[in-house]
Amino acid sequence: MSPTPHFLGPLLEPGQSTLTLRLDRTGATVAEHVELASDSKGRTRGLLGRESLADGSVLIIAPCNAVHTFFMRFTIDVVFADRDGRVLKVCRRLKPWRIGAALGAFAALEFPAGWTDRSGIAKGDYVRVA
Repeated sequence: MSPTPHFLGPLLEPGQSTLTLRLDRTGATVAEHVELASDSKGRTRGLLGRESLADGSVLIIAPCNAVHTFFMRFTIDVVFADRDGRVLKVCRRLKPWRIGAALGAFAALEFPAGWTDRSGIAKGDYVRVA
């Protein structure tokens, strides 16, 4: 029996190297560089040890329904989405030493601070990896 499909499916297909994250409502590209942290090591590390996250980039942590910014050096935006890519919650400008969570979330999408405002992502929107 195969696992239930989810909005991150294209990231798991072999040979996919240049994928983007799109906002269904507008068709706009939200992130031009998509990084997936789906194993235990990747999810644990997240953005720790980095100086920043480049504009146009997103780190998607899955499965994940809560993140912390303990020991981080910069502020981020976090979007929590369900398996279908529906945005459940947006945490804007999550500073170091904070926690963000959303019940029912399948993935946490971490963006540079202010990126969700510039891209227009809001609760109820759908995001897609393409």
